[in-house]
Parts: sequence; C-alpha cells; structure tokens
Amino acid sequence: MERLKIATVWLGGCAGCHMSFLDLDEFLIELAGKVDVVYSPIADVKEFPEGVDVCLIEGAVCNVDNLELLHKIRARSKVLVSFGDCAVTGNVPAMRNQFGIDNADNVLQRAYVDNAQFNPVKPTTDGIVPALLEKVQPVHEVVHVEFYLPGCPPPADRIKALMVQVLEGKTPKLEGAQLKFG
Repeated sequence: MERLKIATVWLGGCAGCHMSFLDLDEFLIELAGKVDVVYSPIADVKEFPEGVDVCLIEGAVCNVDNLELLHKIRARSKVLVSFGDCAVTGNVPAMRNQFGIDNADNVLQRAYVDNAQFNPVKPTTDGIVPALLEKVQPVHEVVHVEFYLPGCPPPADRIKALMVQVLEGKTPKLEGAQLKFG
C-alpha cells in the first residue's frame, strides 16, 4: 500500500491544534509508519509540495500570506480538513473584524501606535508584517473544504478518529460528541 502524503498548516491561530495533534502520543509512532508528513510547522519544509493527499489546516485566513498559501494548498491537495475552531469559524482571530471599515489599518494603528510604549510607528516596510486582509475569514469562505474538525483545540481522540478513518480509506463520519467509526 502506498503511503499517504499528509500536511499540516498553521495560518492565523495559536498552534493549539498542532499541540493537540502532538498529544496523539503513541499513535504518532503508528501514524509515522503509514504516512509521509510532507509539510508542517513541525517539519523543516519551505515549499508546499504537489500531490498532498490530506492537509489539516489550523487557523483563520488573516493576511495576504495566508491567502496565497491557502490557494496553493487547495490546488495541490486532494482533501482539506478545517482543523480547529479558527479554521472552521474564524474564532479568536476574527475578533478583529469588529473594527469595521479600514479594519486592517485600524488594527495596525491600535497594535503598533495606540498601545505602544516606545517607538509608536506602524510597520510599513515590505516583509516585516504581511498585509492584513480587511476581514478575517474561516478557511471554507476562501476555498472548498471537505471536512471540518471543530474544537479549540480538537481533542487528540477526535484527531485520531479522523486519521484512522482516512488511513482505512473511509470517508470520515463526523457526528456527535465523538467521531463515529463506520
């Protein structure tokens, strides 16, 4: 059997979903025997590869770098999983949407000028802070997503249930408090 190529991605969020993924403990060893992790913040890979079977995406779409990467991921992946509440709903990163018109400029003003104790200036040089989108969005508002794995973060047993079904070639059934096998 050919090994699945999986990827995990961290957009605008806190890395809690990846921490929960690492909480798979011994299952990570079993998983390592069945998949190739081809891209992840826990692996030193710089470019998102072609031919990814399953990609778990943590975080909301907050800036132009997130947007560009997300379109690349969709084009190069068979299955996308919105991984955690930020990816599913926008959650905490989307709280900045309340700043309304000129959202991105208002956020930068608030963070770098209004709340600064020293050197109150907005970063304007390219490459320092990626350009913010006017509105933070959940992943499915930007690209098609096959599955949603809610939770802040999703518990390791739910992640395991999803991965077991994927490894068995089944369409994951995401029902109720626990994922159902079947």
